[in-house]
Amino acid sequence: MGRNSLSLEIHHDNDGGAGNHNNVSVRDRLRLKRNPTDMRRSSLRSTRPPHHHVPPRSLNRKGFLLSLLKPRGTCLLYSLVAFAVCAFVASSLLLQSSITWQGSAKGGSVGRRIGLGSALKYVPGRVARRLIEGEGIDSLRSEVRIGVRPPRLALILGNMRKDPRTLVLITVVKNLQKLGYVFQVFAVENGEARPLWEQLAGHVKVLVSGQLGYADWTVFEGVIADSLEAKEAISIYILCSLMQEPFRSVPLIWIVHEDILANRLPVYQKMGQSSLVSHWRSAFARANAVVFPQFTLPMLHSVLDDGNFVVIPESVVDVWAAERYSETHAKQTLRESNGFGEDDLIIMVLGSSLFYDDFSRDNAVAVHMLGPLLTRYGRRKETGGPFKFIFLFGNSTNAVQEVASRLGLTQDTVQHFGLNEDVNRVLLMADVLVYASSQEEQSFPSLVVRAMSFGIPIVTPDFPIMKKYMADGVHGIFFRRNDPDTLLKAFSPLISDGSLSKFAQTVASSGRLLIKNMMATECITGYARLLENVLHFPSDTFLPGSVSQLQVAAWEWSLFRRVIEEAESLTQDSAYGSIVFQVEEKFTSVVESTNTVDNDTIVFSDELPSKLDWDVLEEIEKLESEELEDRSERDVEDWEEIYRNARKSEKLKFKVNERDEGELERTGQPLCIYEIYNGAGAWPFLHHGSLYRGLSLSSKDRRLSSDDVDAADRLPLLKDTYYRDLLCEIGGMFSVANKVDSIHMRPWIGFQSWRSAGRKVVSLAHSHILVLHPSSNFDTLLWRQVSLSSKAEGSLENIIQKDTKGEIVYFWTRLDIDADALGIKNALRSGLPRKLQAFRHMYGLPEHIEALPPMPEDGHHWSSLHNWVMPTPSFLEFVMFSRMFSESLDALHSDSKSCSLASSQLERKHCYCRVLELLVNVWAYHSGRKMVYINPRDGSLEEQHPLPQRKGFMWAKYFNFTLLKSMDEDLAEAADDNDHPRERWLWPLTGEVHWKGVYERERETKEKLYDRIKNGYKQKSLGG
Repeated sequence: MGRNSLSLEIHHDNDGGAGNHNNVSVRDRLRLKRNPTDMRRSSLRSTRPPHHHVPPRSLNRKGFLLSLLKPRGTCLLYSLVAFAVCAFVASSLLLQSSITWQGSAKGGSVGRRIGLGSALKYVPGRVARRLIEGEGIDSLRSEVRIGVRPPRLALILGNMRKDPRTLVLITVVKNLQKLGYVFQVFAVENGEARPLWEQLAGHVKVLVSGQLGYADWTVFEGVIADSLEAKEAISIYILCSLMQEPFRSVPLIWIVHEDILANRLPVYQKMGQSSLVSHWRSAFARANAVVFPQFTLPMLHSVLDDGNFVVIPESVVDVWAAERYSETHAKQTLRESNGFGEDDLIIMVLGSSLFYDDFSRDNAVAVHMLGPLLTRYGRRKETGGPFKFIFLFGNSTNAVQEVASRLGLTQDTVQHFGLNEDVNRVLLMADVLVYASSQEEQSFPSLVVRAMSFGIPIVTPDFPIMKKYMADGVHGIFFRRNDPDTLLKAFSPLISDGSLSKFAQTVASSGRLLIKNMMATECITGYARLLENVLHFPSDTFLPGSVSQLQVAAWEWSLFRRVIEEAESLTQDSAYGSIVFQVEEKFTSVVESTNTVDNDTIVFSDELPSKLDWDVLEEIEKLESEELEDRSERDVEDWEEIYRNARKSEKLKFKVNERDEGELERTGQPLCIYEIYNGAGAWPFLHHGSLYRGLSLSSKDRRLSSDDVDAADRLPLLKDTYYRDLLCEIGGMFSVANKVDSIHMRPWIGFQSWRSAGRKVVSLAHSHILVLHPSSNFDTLLWRQVSLSSKAEGSLENIIQKDTKGEIVYFWTRLDIDADALGIKNALRSGLPRKLQAFRHMYGLPEHIEALPPMPEDGHHWSSLHNWVMPTPSFLEFVMFSRMFSESLDALHSDSKSCSLASSQLERKHCYCRVLELLVNVWAYHSGRKMVYINPRDGSLEEQHPLPQRKGFMWAKYFNFTLLKSMDEDLAEAADDNDHPRERWLWPLTGEVHWKGVYERERETKEKLYDRIKNGYKQKSLGG
């Protein structure tokens, strides 16, 4: 259980009013059954109300009776009423004691611990309450924003069947689109609803098992996963998943509407499969919010709760089931097949949904509350027709027949149907439904929803949940809870001359119209508010419209009318719940394999090992065994054994160097492109071959089977996650530039973000765009870049081999917008003063001088995403400039915990990344570098911003190498003298520290060493 896990609030109300409140945590499951194939079994721990001990006292029976006989008139009437009430309570308790609790031990504990008149209530945890009741983005709406694109959401569908879940999602998505959200739909499997989704949200990408890793989730503000089947896209088994970096920071909302996992969790606990429970708990914990459509579902999954369970109610499933059943079954036919006559008036009595499986004490009290109603309409002939009472709860008929016999009713008048039967058949036969529960519920009872969908008038207690959606006398009839007189009074207007009155028919019709679209508005606004509280809205996105803009909504029934009217019955797909059983099989196979090795010791991990994990473990065990063998004492070997071990050592070294064939192929090549990544989730996007080499920002997430560069090992600053997130890809460039000769000895160097391949595979029309100008046309702001094709790679290699001289930058990722839209000029003036002051602080410019280098609007393109190639000396100069600019940014933000360059929490985490990603354009333009765009598809070249056109715009004096070098040496001298301008000084941590004094010390040290080697060490005399 998480620290913010949900709890149950049990209200004890002995008088029908407010009572004591006790909060208890849910440990087991709650017994619930909505239909014959949908069972929910559990128990929960609660506290019983304190029992008040009454001391016994003797009572003179004769004197007591005489005292009762003495009063006359009014006193006698009051005495008889009191005696009748006592007799009724006594009979109720007697009946309760005679009824056997037929549930399991867990279910029995529920009945024993939830006393009469108690209300079982789901109470969300602290985190969930903040997601539901948070302020959303109200504070952002008052700020000035430069939005150029709508917020993007990814929707992962567990299936694409035409079912109630699809109806709900399509309705929700359609209304969220009205607020400004843009959706990209993914699906774990194909299905018949695909045309509906493509019509609504465009192309649907089916995530085949082998391609689940090829989705870049970072281009979305959030991901919505529907059903447990979507776990395949979230699962830790998939190499590229939402549970791994760099995707762990992407907000995830997981909608769980199945109860199959809840049914299996008690089995796992009983079998001692704690690792399987832990696996599902880790999957649920990854989500920022786990959404359930009913309040009972979070109770059933309470063992997996991490404080992120949210309930957004909806009732489409039951309405769908009722309407589908009505299309294939006739009311009169069902009545005849079950032995009811045409003139029979069937009154359905429904108990509490919390005790559907058993005839509980609550249901026993409900039956006794119906005593006057049963007596009047069950025995008396003057009511005008044969009345039949059907009790729908529990799976035993003994208790109901016992009640009938005590009230003098025939067995034909009172019948019982259990929840293990076809409840739709039982409900459809009824003429009136009396909801006789004494348990106050949070959710609108599902079987009441079905009855109203069948067009049956409802008589219900005046619970708050019923009064919230229904109007008394319009959609149903209310009576006071646990009050037989008000029940009889509420029921009477529904009957006229032994049949349903016109009033009853009007109430049934109004109820049917209400229930069809009930909770639609609440569900849609619930998701809209949840998104506002969960998502991060970057500064370049438009804010979604206010929830208040949504009008009264209705479910999109018209899109599914033909499916509902089909004659075939609705059957569950064979794949329903398949992911649950697939996970069970995988864990079982691990258990069996472990038992085969050692029947006495079984060790489970919280995550199911993959093939890659087993390979790594085998490699580690092999190395450990060899190390132990080398350390052990052995006899002196002969020369043949020594020679054999030496050859073995050389062979192992050769294998280490051979792990990546690209390393050998890179030998002698003039260019190497480093692909920067952070996390195992980016592995599928990386290239293999002689041209590319991985550059991992995190040591633990480096690929094991390749010679990727460990950036954190080369630059210790990146071991600090704060700075690694702050600098992003440019931190990897700093690590390569740090003692570059030890890693890169080639004349050309290039970099490419792993996101290039990710953007290509996702192929979104509106992809990730950095700081853009508000006047730009959104339809033209498309990412044109993809990773280099084989043809473009060959073209680039041929060009740099022929043209080995010159200061030039080749880039293949462009933004089809003006330079001013890059946010380097006018956009910055609108509201990023600290960013604007970075150049002023870096160069010490006075206030009257423009603080930002001009970037002209010449219709040419600019580089983005760090996808470029340049000569290695130019790269070192760019890094020198970037280190000083990064230090200037950090100096402006060191005195503030917030990031003025960001408007969302995620942007604050990567505060400098957006600026540094575009910095190469400023440096290349004003330093006089030739900028050439290479088409990533065909390798064609196109020069951008020709040098003659830059006259009058370039700030060449500020980007002169001599000036930058002198500034770099000044910083190095200060660092060498420990003259730090502040406690957290970033510049010395980003690379090498060199200035003239360092060179002189190194020269003196070398001269002393050379002199000692040449002349030997001369010790001074003791007296000298």
